[in-house]
Amino acid sequence: MVKEITIEEFQNFLNKSPMSSHYQTINYALLMGEYGYDYEFIGYFNDYNNIKAVSLILFKKINNKYKYGYAPRGFILDYFNKDLMKEFTIALKNYYKSKKVIFIKLNPNIAISEIDTTNYLKTYNFNFDIREILENNTYLKLKDNLYFESVLPRFQAIVPLRNFDLFHISKNGRNKVRKAESKGLHIELANKSGIDILNNFIKKKRYTSEYYYKDYYSVFEKDNNVDLFLVSINSQEYLLNSRNKYEETLELNNNYNNMLNIKNNKKIINIKMNSDKELNAYKSDVLKATEMNKDKDIIYIAGALIVKHKNRIQIIISGYDTKYKDFDPNYFLHYKILEYYKDKYDYADLNGITGDFSKTNPYYGLNKFKLEFRPRIYEYIGEYDLPINTRKYLKLRKLGILTKEFKKKDIKK
Repeated sequence: MVKEITIEEFQNFLNKSPMSSHYQTINYALLMGEYGYDYEFIGYFNDYNNIKAVSLILFKKINNKYKYGYAPRGFILDYFNKDLMKEFTIALKNYYKSKKVIFIKLNPNIAISEIDTTNYLKTYNFNFDIREILENNTYLKLKDNLYFESVLPRFQAIVPLRNFDLFHISKNGRNKVRKAESKGLHIELANKSGIDILNNFIKKKRYTSEYYYKDYYSVFEKDNNVDLFLVSINSQEYLLNSRNKYEETLELNNNYNNMLNIKNNKKIINIKMNSDKELNAYKSDVLKATEMNKDKDIIYIAGALIVKHKNRIQIIISGYDTKYKDFDPNYFLHYKILEYYKDKYDYADLNGITGDFSKTNPYYGLNKFKLEFRPRIYEYIGEYDLPINTRKYLKLRKLGILTKEFKKKDIKK
């Protein structure tokens, strides 16, 4: 049978399961409780009174009338155990039928394929068979999405952290990180007050309350499972480095001038032209750095919120000030985050990407950026609905009420 369980019972089961994620925690329940959701922790008990499945279930009403449940990242159980799946599903439906829940949405924490980042071909694994098991137990598969239409991303970019270093990322990425370091960028661990700074960089991404990420920080901070990073420019260091680079390049540029006076050929002309471009760039840097250094203020230009769970970290949200795009703060931020955690955790979840790897993809820049860190790309099983009251569920679908409820704003992750 299915019944409500204690947080301790839930946590004990969770600790033993490889299926767990931070979305299935008391912390996440508390967060969603601040945003209009009720919640409970349920367990499925077999005939011997042993718990065989658990889940956090969030509840909300559509149009203040129709109640639905949501199991973020799915139920915690053995999906391959067909008898367990059948018995659990029947018990779950009976339990929530009495509570007048119309349906339960879930997006299980199950990767069904890995995508080759050189040719974008998929290699499916044995988890693909779980799709049939779910469908045989009346779970309705929702449309597979390429972008960010679902509640949580269907495609994830995961970086293995053990042995991670600068040479793990692309040559272009390495150059941008070095360039950022030469411009005096620094990263720091901040406290909750730093969320106000982060919010300045994610305004266009955020489709939630401006307090959402403060609340995110607060609930996960209780167990020390959250970090906030901020990137700033050290204007004095930027000025010193820029001057040194300018003087070095000026000396080389003068040498090229002398070479042209002795021997004027195409090769030397091209070298001199490239040197002129570098010299102008460093001169521009000196002027910018001089202006910044007048007030000697700390200039924050990027930030990220990180949640830690078991052996992995996840970048929940990140952003940067586009005025300082030339400083490559996003590359610097992500590299420094991965470097910071490489000896403490096994994997870093860069959060969602899209399943469309073409250049016409509106999120092409996002995909391209995350692929610079050479992650492993996984396709997850996707979203399912489990109708409890089938008649009312189908009515809500037919009227387009469900589409309206779960339609997400177009945001850049």
